[in-house]
Amino acid sequence: MPIASVNPATGETIATFEALGAADVEQKLRHAVSAFEINRGRSFADRAKRLRNVAALLEDRAPDLARTITLEMGKPLQAAIAEVRKCATVCRHYAKHAEAYLAPEKVSTDAQESYVRFDPLGVVLAVMPWNFPYWQVFRFAAPALMAGNVGLLKHASNVPQSALAIEDIIREGGFDGGEFQTLLIGSDQVAALLDDERVKAATLTGSEPAGASVASAAARRIKKSVLELGGSDPFVVMPSADLEAAVETAVKARIVSNGQSCIAAKRFIVHEEIADEFEKRFVAAMAALTVGDPMDEATDVGPLATPQIVDDLDKQVRESVAAGATLLLGGKRLRDRGNFYAPTVLRDIPPSAPVYAEETFGPVASIFRVADADSAVKMANVTTFGLGASVWTNDREEADRFIEQIESGQVFVNAMVASDPRMPFGGVKHSGFGRELGVYGIREFTNIKTVWIAKL
Repeated sequence: MPIASVNPATGETIATFEALGAADVEQKLRHAVSAFEINRGRSFADRAKRLRNVAALLEDRAPDLARTITLEMGKPLQAAIAEVRKCATVCRHYAKHAEAYLAPEKVSTDAQESYVRFDPLGVVLAVMPWNFPYWQVFRFAAPALMAGNVGLLKHASNVPQSALAIEDIIREGGFDGGEFQTLLIGSDQVAALLDDERVKAATLTGSEPAGASVASAAARRIKKSVLELGGSDPFVVMPSADLEAAVETAVKARIVSNGQSCIAAKRFIVHEEIADEFEKRFVAAMAALTVGDPMDEATDVGPLATPQIVDDLDKQVRESVAAGATLLLGGKRLRDRGNFYAPTVLRDIPPSAPVYAEETFGPVASIFRVADADSAVKMANVTTFGLGASVWTNDREEADRFIEQIESGQVFVNAMVASDPRMPFGGVKHSGFGRELGVYGIREFTNIKTVWIAKL
């Protein structure tokens, strides 16, 4: 895939970039190794000051940075602005809490002194996706830099201007010795980086095949990796739920980032007692969404990021209908140009249909009816993914049952699944391993070192 900014609303190529050659990558690697010695030697207070500068720059430039996001991947402008501002939040969170998160932990043993300390690893390669081109990067970069590590970013090839802008902001904020560098390279150049001993670990957010490739390459060199992969997240609605709130949130949860989010709700599992009413309200709300120019504040759903995503989504829908699913809304491309797809709702979905358990990356919702909580849990767990789950019930016992039995990295009760700097984020099964954010996230790329002093 060429490294280029292509406006998904029009198909217009905005800018193209040449991939770095081997000599350029080598120079950046050497720079990163030198930068690690600088950053690991800084105090937490020094790193925090620089990261707060980065947060201020993000907030000051949010509208301009967001416009680049929208032009490169099609997210509605207001959502892009919110994304940039959320990045400022994660920077401030780790600037404030990193020292406490990584403070040595005393352990009572037979030794005179014993404790656990958390040391930085070094150069970490981040392979990041286009759907949240700033947030996915900063939720890695903020804790990594505060821990004393340095980062090399291989961003998605369709958001190169966002990738370069991120490097500029981090450098301008004070990490100006090469602590965070963008590598404009193709995916075929990633393996060589992972094979280099100077790269100590890797993190990837992306597709299951991409995750398997990076994880296997890292494993061959016995390197730590953290993966956040796809999701086919369930959204369970039970009879005791506030139906109005559930429907309103269900629509928001399905169309976040134009439906192109790993943690977007995709499979709506509704108790048969309320299924008719939920379906009627949900379809009406999806039909009322405005699809159009992502720069227009009135737009709810913009274009999908690439023509290939539209092709893949349309194929999933057509094959599901052919398998017996009932199309309640949408199911078609929109407009003569641009990557637009109609908000779509399906029901009566057989197990042979692609949307039964596969991830759908776009504004396509699947409704399933269940008879009881047991059936809801079974349906929630039928997919190979396990990233997030949203459950709607006002029965505490029922909620606790879903929390315990649904196989996912996070369960949100009467709320939409979302990442928060204060809480760990990640999945199980084919949704990946390891955690980002919170105390657990910052510790992923540290050497958790046991110290045992028998006598001194």
